[in-house]
Amino acid sequence: MTNQMGNVDTAVKASHKTVISREKEIGEEAERPSGPVGLDIGTSHIVMAQNKGKNIHTVKQLNAFFTIPYSKFTKKILVENDVTFFEKNDQFYILGYSAENFANMFSTNTRRTMEKGLLSAREDEGITVLQAIINTLINKPKNEGEVICFSIPGQPIDSPNSTIYHESVIKMFLSSLGFRPISVNEGLATVMSELAEDNFTGIGISMGGGMCNVCLSYLSVPVITYSIQKGGDYVDYMVGASVGEPATKIKTIKESGLNLNRSPKNRVETGLHIYYDDLINSLLHSLQDVLHSSDKIPKIAKPIPIALAGGTVLAGGFREHFEKALNDVNLPIEISEVRIAEDTLNTTAKGAMVMALSEDI
Repeated sequence: MTNQMGNVDTAVKASHKTVISREKEIGEEAERPSGPVGLDIGTSHIVMAQNKGKNIHTVKQLNAFFTIPYSKFTKKILVENDVTFFEKNDQFYILGYSAENFANMFSTNTRRTMEKGLLSAREDEGITVLQAIINTLINKPKNEGEVICFSIPGQPIDSPNSTIYHESVIKMFLSSLGFRPISVNEGLATVMSELAEDNFTGIGISMGGGMCNVCLSYLSVPVITYSIQKGGDYVDYMVGASVGEPATKIKTIKESGLNLNRSPKNRVETGLHIYYDDLINSLLHSLQDVLHSSDKIPKIAKPIPIALAGGTVLAGGFREHFEKALNDVNLPIEISEVRIAEDTLNTTAKGAMVMALSEDI
């Protein structure tokens, strides 16, 4: 019992630590972790987090791939340029950030191992590719049975899809590497990362590429968890379809300085404003419906915060738009404030890391 409580104290202290983040460098070898690991397996990115000294260190890889035909000459060029790839069925599978470079050169979209937060049923080699991308970040741990907490989405309320297959495939793969895998809801990971000062009580919302994940937590207990299968990819796809541009190009424009508080200057920005508002409204109305239909909501003495994380919340003016839309819904719980996570792209990985520390025995 003493060791378990010590682990919890270590985890709580870690939730206050600063995240030192970086992107996976081309040609860099995967790490062999020593100690618990947090792993955010998102539609857009995969992020590994480790507790190191005074900080939590994260490494990020793009969860995408691109295929090109096999040739000996091409293989030589790829190897000489440290491009991350593997070969199968007379094709090269270009992985991670290298894949994005290829897609931009060909003015087309990368392919994804995941769609709307779950393993893609449209990619025959999706599982193999996802495992290869994870392997660019982590290898077998130095100590067999090391704890790894990995993120999983909540059950979608707007789709018949189940998360069971997705969770089981990832758990089996991580077990084969020698880890002791434990899944953690992505919304709860946001709570664990951002709401330590509130006794881990509040609503954590992770707005990623494929999904928005929601968790109402009371004293770190996930009371309600769910997801909607709309996220940043939905915005990119719908705007692209509206203006006749690839979603990859829309994503690049979106991430280069979109400000929702500034009047749009062109068709693309107009589309981004429209579909950001559509996403926020869909999310908040789902929250209203789920909370009102639940009989699990605890009696909480004071207003609770909402913590927002994920790449989708990075747009300038996002919080203001979210707060304005929040005023138009009727929630059975009083909200004290809306916070943007300190490091939105690494929040889930940090929260998973906190959980891994608490589970380490």
